[in-house]
Amino acid sequence: MNGYISHELQRCLEVKGNYLLLVRWETIEDHMIGFRQSDEYQEWKRLLHHFYDPFPTVEHFERVAIERRTPCDQMMK
Repeated sequence: MNGYISHELQRCLEVKGNYLLLVRWETIEDHMIGFRQSDEYQEWKRLLHHFYDPFPTVEHFERVAIERRTPCDQMMK
């Protein structure tokens, strides 16, 4: 899929049954036009939309910071 970078699914620790799906795209247009108007999206809809209760909120974000962990042994040097 053009513009697709990656995705991850996270389960909420506090609220059983809550999940966060984060899908990374190169541009908003890659998601909203390229994917949403594709045959792949129609298949996604067919397979998954009946599971949504309530229907998920779709929002677009941009990264403002990246944290890199350093192993403890490197921090001590």
